[in-house]
Amino acid sequence: MSAVAAARSILTQLHEVMASRLHPQGKLNQVVEIIGETLDSEVCSIYLLREGVLELFATRGLNQSAVHVTRMGVGEGLTGTIAANVETLNLAQATAHPEFQYRPETGEEKFHSFAGVPIVRRERAVGVLTVQHVDPRRYEEVEIEALQTVAMVLAEMIDNAGLVDAEDALGSGAAFSEPDTLEGLTLVKGLASGVAVFHQPRINIEHIVAEDIEAERQRVYLAFDKMREQIEQMANQAEFGVDGEHEAVLETYKMFAYDEGWSRRINEAIDSGLTAEAAIERVQQRTRMRMREIDDPLLADRMHDLEDLANRLLRIVSGQVGTAASMGLREDAILIARNLGPAELLEYDKRRLKGVILEEGSLTAHVVIVARAMGVPVLGRVRNARTLIREGNQLLLDADRGMVTVRPSPSLIEAFEMRSAKNRERQAAYAKLREVEPFSRCGTRITVMMNAGLRDDMPNLNLTGADGIGLFRTEFQFLVSAAMPQRERQTRLYRDVLEAAGDRPVVFRTVDIGGDKSLPYLRSENSENDENPAMGWRALRLALEREGLLKSQARALLEAAAGHTLNVMFPMVSEPWEFEAARAVFEGQLAFLKKQKRKLPNQIRYGVMLEVPALAEQLDILLPRISFLSIGTNDLTQFLFAADRANPKLAERYDWVSPAILRFIRRVVVATAGHPVDVTVCGEMGGRRLEALALLGLGIRRLSITPAGVGPIKELVRKVDLEEIGEAMNGWLASPPPSLRKALEDWATERGIELD
Repeated sequence: MSAVAAARSILTQLHEVMASRLHPQGKLNQVVEIIGETLDSEVCSIYLLREGVLELFATRGLNQSAVHVTRMGVGEGLTGTIAANVETLNLAQATAHPEFQYRPETGEEKFHSFAGVPIVRRERAVGVLTVQHVDPRRYEEVEIEALQTVAMVLAEMIDNAGLVDAEDALGSGAAFSEPDTLEGLTLVKGLASGVAVFHQPRINIEHIVAEDIEAERQRVYLAFDKMREQIEQMANQAEFGVDGEHEAVLETYKMFAYDEGWSRRINEAIDSGLTAEAAIERVQQRTRMRMREIDDPLLADRMHDLEDLANRLLRIVSGQVGTAASMGLREDAILIARNLGPAELLEYDKRRLKGVILEEGSLTAHVVIVARAMGVPVLGRVRNARTLIREGNQLLLDADRGMVTVRPSPSLIEAFEMRSAKNRERQAAYAKLREVEPFSRCGTRITVMMNAGLRDDMPNLNLTGADGIGLFRTEFQFLVSAAMPQRERQTRLYRDVLEAAGDRPVVFRTVDIGGDKSLPYLRSENSENDENPAMGWRALRLALEREGLLKSQARALLEAAAGHTLNVMFPMVSEPWEFEAARAVFEGQLAFLKKQKRKLPNQIRYGVMLEVPALAEQLDILLPRISFLSIGTNDLTQFLFAADRANPKLAERYDWVSPAILRFIRRVVVATAGHPVDVTVCGEMGGRRLEALALLGLGIRRLSITPAGVGPIKELVRKVDLEEIGEAMNGWLASPPPSLRKALEDWATERGIELD
């Protein structure tokens, strides 16, 4: 039976059941029989949320004596997991799942396969619909879609019948009045305060079964037209930046808006007998299920864009088009959303929008790129934010520390305001150092450059007074694109960056993709099964394999740098031959351009990132061949300690001021002495005042850091006597104290140097 036929058959039967005069329990008993027979499933069960627990209300195939007896908490067993996560499970072998629990009173021991979908009302699971089968097998997609359709109908029925707990009993947080602190992932740094505003008012789908399929189809067609018109208008009205990466984001967003496959699936759902709203919701549920199965973070972000469009389409077709943006922000606000699309963020009044909190989100999400360009702090991965935060709650968002305080007490507000004021004072003091050169107390000029990756980062050069761009991450253009960026587009970006920098140097790092920055349009057979992607087939390893990729980028950089000095750096070099192979690609493209009599760079300087510790053992071979060396402390440290920096259990071992990493860096400084090679530390380590103090003591005289760190590091440099800190560091590394971090803090305190 086709998906459409199966769904239509089920809907027809359900419609008859709902229209009958049976009492609610009788209707539920008939529903499980209909599902079991239609899907040829030996077991079908319905669990509903009562008194805070899931209770078995109806079953076909399990022991009838278990009805209204079997109960489990939300999050308990497979059924409880579905309710807790509001997600679908589809298992060929239920007992293999870590959350499996056996309930002997049900007699379910002979059944192996298991599938279940949440029964959702007002974005919360109020029950679970499950099926089971003796033979181990995954249920087909058509069967899962049928279950989702039934769950939608059941949600309406049980709500009308009052069979489940009222909304306040579902943990809506209405009674919450005490301060609470929620943690999340910092996506865009910053401090902000304001009232909680929900991005999207809830849309309750009241009618599931269509009375006139053609009429529903026309409603969807009109909604698609209106949605696409809105997207075009927003793309044209983006006010920040010119030709920025956010434009590529919006282009990808528009691509989804015109995707025929998406509209076709919605039409198929309407054909099965659903209303326009229910059809959009069912396709949206399918998208959510796929998102949870996707390991590729970049592809998952693209699926978030599609879900964002589905939300917009649902609001249009239901006539509930008002979002918090369209209604206007009346005071300083922190926006709350499960996820957010880039175009939707652009709708908000930038004067009132102070921050964003997402239940999902990731560092590579499109909305993060746009938020960074807007200067709006964003905190992501805040679990149950829309449940624990109420509309209108006062919020203190600290995206620097990855936390938000909900319903703060007056004392907490006062402390936050003092910190914000102090932060503003510091920023004002740092801004005054924009034109001041960072000379140490002993008269040594320290080079302080900034890291960048977007065209929109370039204004920070003038705002901070940085000496140049010590690391321009070229992969960002690849990460925000739906397809491989054409060479001409790469050239435009690099040329714009060089022109914005003027006389100041820019170091372009060739693409560092692969690992946790995989691209759906560029996959390598060697990287597909990497058990440890950070140490796998990525960066220069991947670029040398895909020679066309590196050739295209080399040509773009050479053409863009015509009349300028081109500084090009290769990432993840572990042996000198890799550097030579990459340089040969550039030299080959240079020879081609010479034959074409094209204008060329005035000078080409080649360098490497020292991230792989093995490279330090061959510096004597490499140093005569390079112009500069950048120590990438982020990857270097995790490789030295075999400590994944993303693993919270290893956080204490990922310490930039441990004797091991500091001794390693000093060894590199000593090895490069006497060579005409610039040595720079780039990465987060150099942007932290305490760690930067340690680096100065090791002999590092060039730093490339985040733009926000330029002012604080300039201020630090002017207070430090390099000979004095150098002597102290030599002593500490010769005989390490119990805590080198404390030793640095004490040294700085004695000299009146703040390290916060």
